[in-house]
Amino acid sequence: MTSDQEQTNDAERELFGGRLRMDEASARHEQVPLEIPFHRMAGRVPALLARSAAMGWAVDRVSLVTVAVAEVGRGTATAFGLLATNEVLVDLFAGGPTPDRVRAALPSLLVVAGTAVLVALLTALSALAAGRLEPQVERAASLRLLSHAIRVELADLEDARVRRLLETAEYGTDAARRLIGHAVAVLNGLISLVAAAWVLTVLHPILLPLLLLTAIPKGYGTVRTARRVYRSIQRWLDHVRVRRRLSDLLLAPDPARELRAHAVGPHLLRRYRELTDQSTAEQKRLALAAAGTDLAAGAVSGAATGGTYAVLGLLLVSGHLPMAAAGTAVLAVRNTTSQLSGLVRNVNYLYEQSLYLLDLDRAVALARERAIPAGGRPLTGQPAVLELDDVSFTYRGQAAPAVTGVSLRIPRGSVVALVGDNGSGKSTLAKLIAGLYLPDSGRLTWDGTDIRELDRDTVFDRVALVDQDFLKWPFTARANVTLGRPERAHDEAALQRSAEFADVDGLIRTLPRGWDTLLERGFHGGQGLSGGQQQRFALARAHFRDASVVIVDEPTAALDAASEIEVFHRIRALADSGRTVVLITHRLASVRCADTIYVLDRGKVIEHGDHDGLLAAQGSFAAAYRLQAEQFRDGPQQPPYAGATTASGAGQASRRREDLDG
Repeated sequence: MTSDQEQTNDAERELFGGRLRMDEASARHEQVPLEIPFHRMAGRVPALLARSAAMGWAVDRVSLVTVAVAEVGRGTATAFGLLATNEVLVDLFAGGPTPDRVRAALPSLLVVAGTAVLVALLTALSALAAGRLEPQVERAASLRLLSHAIRVELADLEDARVRRLLETAEYGTDAARRLIGHAVAVLNGLISLVAAAWVLTVLHPILLPLLLLTAIPKGYGTVRTARRVYRSIQRWLDHVRVRRRLSDLLLAPDPARELRAHAVGPHLLRRYRELTDQSTAEQKRLALAAAGTDLAAGAVSGAATGGTYAVLGLLLVSGHLPMAAAGTAVLAVRNTTSQLSGLVRNVNYLYEQSLYLLDLDRAVALARERAIPAGGRPLTGQPAVLELDDVSFTYRGQAAPAVTGVSLRIPRGSVVALVGDNGSGKSTLAKLIAGLYLPDSGRLTWDGTDIRELDRDTVFDRVALVDQDFLKWPFTARANVTLGRPERAHDEAALQRSAEFADVDGLIRTLPRGWDTLLERGFHGGQGLSGGQQQRFALARAHFRDASVVIVDEPTAALDAASEIEVFHRIRALADSGRTVVLITHRLASVRCADTIYVLDRGKVIEHGDHDGLLAAQGSFAAAYRLQAEQFRDGPQQPPYAGATTASGAGQASRRREDLDG
C-alpha cells in the first residue's frame, strides 16, 4: 500500500493504536492478491482448474461433465456465430440488387440467430449444473474437515497453533464452493479467447497478432485497474471494521452504563464522524487514482486499437482482406477485449480462494497426523479397576508438568475424590483417567491393559463427564439430557429417572413445551436458564449416559448449599449402584462420601486416605479443612474456597456449618 493509505487519523491512533487490522482467519489472505505478481497467479490457473474438476468429479460427475460440455459448446457456438456473421457480411457486401443480397445472406443470418439461441441455452445449462455442483462441493469439504477435526487428540486441539489452523480451514469449505464458480468463469473466458483467436486465424493469419496487439495493453490496464479496485476494497474494509466496532459499542447494552455515566458517547460519536470523513476522502482519492489508471490504460489500448484498424485498412486497400472479414475481425477483437476484465478478476478470485482451500488441506493433514488412533483392544463390560502407575503429563508449550509421578487406584463402585488448590493437577488427572489425554510417561490401565493398547472409542463409551466448565448446549431440554445416548432419546422412563436424579423434573414441568423447549434465549420459544439450572442439566446428562465411570469436576459450583449437599448424596448413590465415581471439588466437607481422597499439590499426590484418616493425620488436608470450617464459623468476608460463593441467608449458613461440623 502507498504511504497515503497507511496514514491513520487521531481516532485510529487514540482508540486502537493505529490501523485496526483483523487477526482472524477470514482476513488471513486478504492482501495476498496485492503481493503476488499476476503472471504467477495466471500460471497457477491450469492446476486450479484441475483441482476444481477433481472436487466436482468426486461429488457429482454428471453436473461436472455438463458444465464442461456446456462451456466448450458455448465457445464453439460463439466461434461459428462469428464465422456465420462473416458470411452474412460477405453476402451483404456483394454486388447486385439489395433484395438479392439479403436473400443470399438469409441462411447465414439464420445460423447467427441459431448460434445465439444455442449460446443462451448452453449458458443457462452451465449455470444450472454449476448451481447443483457448488453446494455439493462445499458440503463435501465441510464433512471432510469436520470428520477429521472431531478425531483430533484433545491435547493437540488445545494447542493454539492447531486451533488457529482449524479456524482458518473453516473458510476453506466456503472457498471450495467459490472455487467452482470462479473456475467456471475462468474456463468460459479462456474458451472465448481461444474461439476468437481461431476465428481470426481462419479469416487471415495476420489477424491473430492484431488481436494480441490490442488485447495485451488492454489486459495490462485491466490488471492494474483490478488491483487498484481490490486495494480500495481492502482500505474500505479497514474503515468499515473500525466504524462497525464503534457502532457496536454505541448500541450494545453492556457498555451503555459507562457511555452514559462517564459521558463516553459523545466522544466516541465524534471519533466515528472523523472515521467516516476519512473513509469518504479515501474513496475520492482512490476513485481519482483509478480514473487515472483507466485513462492511461485506455489511451494505450486505444492506440493499439487504432494501429489494428490501420493495419486492417491497409489490408483492405491492398486487397489482402475482404471487407466482410475486416468487419468480423472488428467484432471479434471488441468481444475479446470486453471479456478481459472479467477474466482478470476471476483469475484473482480463483487464486485467493485456492489459498483458503490450501489451509483446509493443511488442516485435514494435521488432523490425520494428530488423530486419536483407531482400533485397539476393545473393552468388554464394566472395568473392575482403573490404575495409574507413576503417571506424568505436560501440556504442549509448557515447561513444568501438570501431573508428576502420580500413582492411584480406583476400584469399581467406589468414590475417589481429588482435592487440592487451583493448578494442582486435579482436572488434568481426571482427563487422563477419562482417556482424553495420554500419559507422557508411566502407565494408565483399565483392568490391567494400558490405555495406549485399548480402543479409545470403547473407553469413551464407558465414561460420563461433568466438566468444571460445563457446556450450555443450545438445544431442547430433551437433547440436553440425551445427547450422550441419542439412540435412547425417546426412552421416557430413563429420561424421567435422570431428571429426578438431577432434580430438574420440576423445572421441566414449568417449561412452555416441556422436554421440547429450546434452552436458548434469543430464539422464538427459547428459554434461558440460570447457571445452577444448567449445571443440573449437565448432571442429568451424565446420569442418562449410564456410563461405568462418572467423572464430576466441581459438580456443585453453581448450586446453593442445600442443593450441593443433596447432589453429593446422589453421587454417592451412583457408586453404590456399581458405578465408579471420580470426584473433583474444593469443598472438603463434601468429600466425606468418598472412599479414598487424594490430595494433590503442584501435580503430585502428597496425601491419600479416607476422610477421617486424613483429618487424624493432621496434614495438609486437615489444615485446609479446618480453615474452611473456621471461615464459616467466623462469618467469612471472602469466599471460603476457590470458585465458591458465600452462602446467603442464615438458614444456608447454618446448614453449611452443620455439614462441616458433622
